[in-house]
Amino acid sequence: MSMKPATQEELINEVLHHLQIDPHKRATGLSDFILGAQDGLVNVLGVALGIAAATNDVRIVLVAGLATTFAESISMGAVAYTTTLTDADLYQSEREREYRHIIETPNLERKEVRDIYASKGFQEELLDRIVETITANQDVWVAVMMAEEHKLAPVDRKTALHAALVVGMSAVVGSLIPLLPFMFLSISNSMWAAVLITALALFAIGAYKARVTVGKPLKSGVEMALIGTLSALAGYLVGYILKVPPLP
Repeated sequence: MSMKPATQEELINEVLHHLQIDPHKRATGLSDFILGAQDGLVNVLGVALGIAAATNDVRIVLVAGLATTFAESISMGAVAYTTTLTDADLYQSEREREYRHIIETPNLERKEVRDIYASKGFQEELLDRIVETITANQDVWVAVMMAEEHKLAPVDRKTALHAALVVGMSAVVGSLIPLLPFMFLSISNSMWAAVLITALALFAIGAYKARVTVGKPLKSGVEMALIGTLSALAGYLVGYILKVPPLP
């Protein structure tokens, strides 16, 4: 059954829907932001609660928290930078290996393409045409093997610095949130307030992640808040167990 050609108005409406109403999400560094912010929130809250429980001294809490904030942000940014470069190097290494394989063992590589598309349900003449089309061009052939066999996507080395900055800065912002109550409240009130505002921040991050990707904002927010808060409370337990006795 042949399809009726689309009218110009229908094409325009579909283009508007594709670009404005339901556009594809662009890479925005969301995962880098979540990594840095969540890590900063949870780690510094754990440090702050542990130090507060052990010393009952706001000044020590702030010093330890700020030291953790800046040391961690630099460390997280460096990890993001080196990880991005490593991923780019891995992709390039495997890509060069695939080029060698299709030259040195073309029959085996062609069979791998056939097996991949046969597993997707293609058969007989259609499968033959797919394999012939893919293997007719080395660049297409390698791209298919990288995506289908190795499950690897290209990584631009130029994004390494951007990833480092996003992770590092979001770690700083996330780390400062649990410390805010200790600047204005008593030590006991600060501990409760820090847990509350950190849980709210984690909930907001989880809900936002679900809204821009896939998932239920409420469920995602609650999960992130619970996991992060429970992890940070481990720091409180350590501080409480190793509590420093008051000076005579």
